[in-house]
Amino acid sequence: MTKRLSAKYKIDRRFGENIWGRPKSPVNKRQYGPGQHGQRRKGKVSDFGAQLAAKQKLRFYYGNITERQFRKIYEEAARLKGNSSENLIGLLESRLDAVVYRAKFVPTVFAARQLVNHGHVKVNGRRVTVPSFKCRPGDQLELGAKAKSMALVLEAVESAERDVPEYVEVDPKGMTAKYLRVPGLAEVPYAVRMEPNLVVEYYAS
Repeated sequence: MTKRLSAKYKIDRRFGENIWGRPKSPVNKRQYGPGQHGQRRKGKVSDFGAQLAAKQKLRFYYGNITERQFRKIYEEAARLKGNSSENLIGLLESRLDAVVYRAKFVPTVFAARQLVNHGHVKVNGRRVTVPSFKCRPGDQLELGAKAKSMALVLEAVESAERDVPEYVEVDPKGMTAKYLRVPGLAEVPYAVRMEPNLVVEYYAS
C-alpha cells in the first residue's frame, strides 16, 4: 500500500465516513478512528469543533489542499457576490484537478492532481500543469496521447463506480471534456454530506 493510499484511508477513518465513496474504504467495515485509541467513545463536539471538522473534511476531499491555499479560496469566495458557501463550492469544483476527476478520467482526485502535474492535460489546446488552474464555463479539456493509453485512465473511464455530473460534458472515446457551468452545492455528487456553511463560519469567526 502506498503512503498516499494509506493516508487517504486514515482520513476516512478519522471522520468515520467514506468521504470519496470508494468501495475499498476501511470505513465500510470499521466505523471508528485510526490508531490504538480509535474506538474510544467520542464526547459532544463543540460548535468550533464541528466547524473545524467541516473545513478539514472539505479540504481533504479535494486532495488535501494546503491550509494556505484553502484559506485563499475561502477569501475569494467571500469577496464574490452571492452566498459565500455556494461560491466556495463553485471555486473548488472549478479547479482543473476537480474537473478531471468529475470527468472520470481518473479514479481519485489525488490521481487527477498527478495527471495534471505530469502535463497530461490540455485546456483549450494548451498544456496546463497547475492542478489549481481555474476552469471557466466553456473550457475544453483533453488528455494527452500518452495518458489516453494509461491503464489507470482506461479503467476509470469504463468504471461504473460513479457518474459524470451534469455540469461536465464528456466524450469518453475521444477522452475530452467540457466544463459547462459552475455548479451549486446541490449539484455536486459528494458521497457524504458537506457543510460549506460551517467552513464559512470557521473562517469568519
